Amino acid sequence: MTSAALWRRLTAEFAGSALLAALVIGSGIAAQRLSPGDTGLELLENAAATAAGLFAIILMFGPVSGGHFNPVVSFTDAALGGLTWRDAAAYLPAQVGGCIGGAVLANLMFSDPAVSISAKHRASGGHFLSEIVATMGLLLVIFALARTGRARTAPAAVGAYIGAAYFFTSSTSFANPAITIGRMFSNTFAGIAPSSAPSFIAAQVVGGVLAVGLIRLLYPGVTPAQAADVVVPHAGNGQAKAAIAEGDWDAPGGDRRE
Repeated sequence: MTSAALWRRLTAEFAGSALLAALVIGSGIAAQRLSPGDTGLELLENAAATAAGLFAIILMFGPVSGGHFNPVVSFTDAALGGLTWRDAAAYLPAQVGGCIGGAVLANLMFSDPAVSISAKHRASGGHFLSEIVATMGLLLVIFALARTGRARTAPAAVGAYIGAAYFFTSSTSFANPAITIGRMFSNTFAGIAPSSAPSFIAAQVVGGVLAVGLIRLLYPGVTPAQAADVVVPHAGNGQAKAAIAEGDWDAPGGDRRE
């Protein structure tokens, strides 16, 4: 597979992040209107739509950029050698900008003001811990599949994990700094108040750092070639291919040469 140009990967990350935010926020608005006053049912509808939609979005854009849509995934990938730090830094504004654009799109699709700053306060100790756990779990799912040669199953696994994490975490598993920022721009079911966002983002960064250590502990042989297949095998994994060509690594799925 030929390595995709950076601008193509950034376009995929922007578009995928926008659809992700529109999916999360739009399904939350729909749930509120379809099941008013029934928070449990609203959350179930929001979670089901997010899980199914995330599966589809990763399949849609993953072959171009990997389907990260999440700065923590991108920087974890860089830490494990699957993405250059420069590219991870370039992914960041595309992901954040996409999520903000997706929030505006969701608001407009439901005839709400284009931007409405959320007043939903979520910051608490339980939420902070939940975001650490949710982010660690997400990264472990992604990189465990890549390390064991099952990256092509990641779209379904990631969707299933996020859908489940809506219910087993008190924070409803944002697990993504870009979507956290995007959700500030919609004062609806899925929104988050700007005052709560820094706590969520800090917890997600902590979860990412802890996940890198745990991945290295559980899968010490993870190679740049395997990390380059995150979230799914894609055209942007030129760095790992170059490393293989230079003889630094065995074929994808292999271990470092001694």
